[in-house]
Amino acid sequence: MPTDLNQQLIAAAWKNDVAEAGRLITAGADVNAVDDTVQSAFLIAASEGYVELLDLTLQHGADIRSLDSYRGTALIRAAERGHAAVVGRLLQAGVTVDHVNRLGWTALHEAVLLGKGTPQYVDTVRLLIAAGADRNKPAEQDGTMPVQGATKLGQTEVAAVLATKRPDSPVAALLGATNANEAAAALAAGAPLESRDDNRRTALLLASLNDRVEVARLLVGLGADPDAQDDRQDSAWLVTGVTGSVAMLETLLPAKPDLTLRNRYGGVSVIPASERGHVDYVRRVVQTGINVNHVNNLGWTALLEAVILGKGTQPWQDIVTILIAAGADVNLADADGVTPLQHAKSHGYDDIANVLRSAGAH
Repeated sequence: MPTDLNQQLIAAAWKNDVAEAGRLITAGADVNAVDDTVQSAFLIAASEGYVELLDLTLQHGADIRSLDSYRGTALIRAAERGHAAVVGRLLQAGVTVDHVNRLGWTALHEAVLLGKGTPQYVDTVRLLIAAGADRNKPAEQDGTMPVQGATKLGQTEVAAVLATKRPDSPVAALLGATNANEAAAALAAGAPLESRDDNRRTALLLASLNDRVEVARLLVGLGADPDAQDDRQDSAWLVTGVTGSVAMLETLLPAKPDLTLRNRYGGVSVIPASERGHVDYVRRVVQTGINVNHVNNLGWTALLEAVILGKGTQPWQDIVTILIAAGADVNLADADGVTPLQHAKSHGYDDIANVLRSAGAH
């Protein structure tokens, strides 16, 4: 029976059927069992870029030291195909960065010499460099160095990653990084991922504040904490509501930020976004399951802030409509018992008042 279950698990892995894989693992299938081509569910997830399946196998005892028929690790398989998200998870899991396969190549060699130089491969190389991959290790067969290979193949951005020098002051360089290459070099030089400045701001928080999406993507890929708060109670996730950056929101979501985390005003990210008129952000963040009826320390919800602190113009009209569609309680009053409709009327925001009335406000 276990053999049959293992075969079924491998078949489910090729189909990326995570639900079926989970059922089979619960029934006793082994995530490390291999078929006659030395493929396991774990190795398949890595090579095919199946992030959710990979997480499932890691949660159920995947052997990160396991090797395929080329004597390569899961990291090498993922790097070859530019699966940056998988590479990040494997690095977090502790897969050896500079393992050499039967071809004489490391993950870095494969990402460059078999890569395409596209953004996914650039991200992959950055992750490997940040994790300490030896950029000066030649390929065993012909002695090609990664940067030589990238240059010869016309991979300009990859070559730039590889050519970025490690800084003398890694922590300062990480916290001050204006691009992902600088951040990767700082991490490679020994800067802790969760380094903080004098205001207890992490590199990820600083990247979020400055909307440096590529830097944030690198840090998230390595497991940076999106919920780490500074001395003002800001976090990388919370400040997206202030900046309104949808790109940063999307970058941070894979890190599973705490949507209930509160800023110094007791609010969640949708509240400042609603106040500031960040329409696209509000439209996206309400899809995450964030509580649109959360009440902050002032006694205000996102809807109340959109009315009270907004300008009543089209952006705030749109936000009110979006919040209502997402389940905002149109009759949830503030701490003084004043409803959103009453606030809209007192401000002379007739269009917003009409939207609220249409939704049953009184």
